[in-house]
Amino acid sequence: MMITETEALARYPGAVSFKYGDSAKLNAEILKLVLIGKKTVTCDAVAAFEARGEAKPVLGRVDVALDWTGRPVAAVRTLAVDIVPFDEMSEPLIVPQGEFSDLTDWRRGYEAYLTRAGLFARDVAMLVETFEVVERF
Repeated sequence: MMITETEALARYPGAVSFKYGDSAKLNAEILKLVLIGKKTVTCDAVAAFEARGEAKPVLGRVDVALDWTGRPVAAVRTLAVDIVPFDEMSEPLIVPQGEFSDLTDWRRGYEAYLTRAGLFARDVAMLVETFEVVERF
C-alpha cells in the first residue's frame, strides 16, 4: 500500500520532507544507495538549504525522503550534523556517502553539483549529515 507524504510526515512529529539530488536520475541513484544501506552520510552546501527554503537536518529528528515525484520512500533519523568547508572534506567522510570512489571523485562530483546550483566556492560550508533509515515506505 502506498503512503502519502502527509501520512508519512504524520508518523514522525516534527519531520520535514526532502528530495536527494537535483534530478530524477540522481535522486533515484541516491535513494537506491540509502535503501541498501551503502549510503549513511550525505551533504550539501549550507547555502543550498537556505536557497531552497528547506529545513536543515536536526540531530535526532526523523525526516521523510521523497522520490522525484514526491512519493515517500524512507524515513531517516539524523545521527550527527557537522559543518565542513568544501576544501577540508576528508577521506573518512567519503566512503559512507556511497557514491564516490575517493576524495578526488567526491570533489569533482560536488563541484559540478554546486556549480549547477550557483553555489560553488572552494571554501563553501558543507552540511554533513550522518543518518540511519528507520522505515521504508
